[in-house]
Amino acid sequence: MENLSPRAGELEAIEIASREEISVLQLERMKWTLTHAYENSPFYHKSFDELGVHPSDLKTLSDIAKFPFTTKKDLRDTYPFGMFAVPRERLARIHASSGTTGKPTVVGYTARDVETWASLVARSIRASGGRAGDLVHIAYGYGLFTGGLGAHYGAEKLGCTVVPVSGGMTERQVALIQDFKPRIIMVTPSYMLSILDEFRRQGLNPRESSLAVGIFGAEPWTNAMREEIEHAFDMHAVDIYGLSEVMGPGVASECVESKDGLHIWEDHFYPEIIDPVTGAALPDGEIGELVLTTLTKEGLPIIRYRTRDLTRLLPGTARSMRRMEKITGRSDDMMILRGVNVFPTQIEEQILKCRGLAPHFQIELTRSGRMDDMTVHVECTLEAADETARNVSARELTHHIKNIVGVTTKVMVHSPGGVARSEGKAKRIVDNRPRE
Repeated sequence: MENLSPRAGELEAIEIASREEISVLQLERMKWTLTHAYENSPFYHKSFDELGVHPSDLKTLSDIAKFPFTTKKDLRDTYPFGMFAVPRERLARIHASSGTTGKPTVVGYTARDVETWASLVARSIRASGGRAGDLVHIAYGYGLFTGGLGAHYGAEKLGCTVVPVSGGMTERQVALIQDFKPRIIMVTPSYMLSILDEFRRQGLNPRESSLAVGIFGAEPWTNAMREEIEHAFDMHAVDIYGLSEVMGPGVASECVESKDGLHIWEDHFYPEIIDPVTGAALPDGEIGELVLTTLTKEGLPIIRYRTRDLTRLLPGTARSMRRMEKITGRSDDMMILRGVNVFPTQIEEQILKCRGLAPHFQIELTRSGRMDDMTVHVECTLEAADETARNVSARELTHHIKNIVGVTTKVMVHSPGGVARSEGKAKRIVDNRPRE
């Protein structure tokens, strides 16, 4: 892989500012955000008053802990436009979640918000090794999902040439990569595995492709998955983080020269880590739930949003801004199996240790009597497709999960292509337990 470390003068001044400079800017912007939300969003005016707090109560950054949390339920309860802090006519863009578990969460952006978003995604692409003039293949979904258009505007802002492919039609994805020769691809890591499968199905060597950088987000993925992709394509695999309620992709990004956690762009977002059960603040270095406050958003300022993502805050390295450790899972994705906490990423790590298994999997939850059971559905590789090899792989994976994760599980090894593919975010858990 080529060395993509930035050259002198390529970084914005704020990326290498002192911690004191960053904190002064954050406090100024946080005061503005709280005042803007209180004066212009009926939701926040009411929630601040109910808790007995006022924007003037913020004297230091730590005072943000006095203010109420915001949750996904709040956005659903105020559907569609009840959270906004500007008149609907001032919004330049509306995005929304899929709404698969209830009403969608609707978010809005002013023209300035869209410009800020584009600038932060551009910063993230540059941190990942992208440069003006690069050809960028975007296979995130377009539409109400923030991934496609967020990546698109950011790549254009950086001065890149964009190929807006969107998701799906995997055979065509590979054909366009071969024909157009993009240097960068932006896509979910699970769908990148489907693209890898298609390369191999067509008899193409992915290491000979033009791709030098993959910018992967929208779902948790492991360092073992990073190694798998980097080895397969001879490319850098870099993590990007965001969520629509806070902005979209570009809230945080890894830097290609270190790949040691995602630098949160703290000039626009203030991070906290809390105990997911009690809501109490935790110090940097301790694992808990990530909470984010926007510092510059006009259309939909968000105060102390509970992301449900589990991570910890670490000091800056390649940039001055603090890093968040790679997301290990979500508090609402955690499975408790006979007293043991289990995350899909833990299962993924064990699968990637098994030579005879491909990294496509789903976890099925069932119940027998009073006890929950877990079955891991996974695929064999083409080289290990006979019955004997599949049985060996099943025993190996069962052993790893038992010894490392600490639970007993059933493993079903399917033929290549036997596990449902995703063209966007992977659906890792299928819950077939009876509804109570």
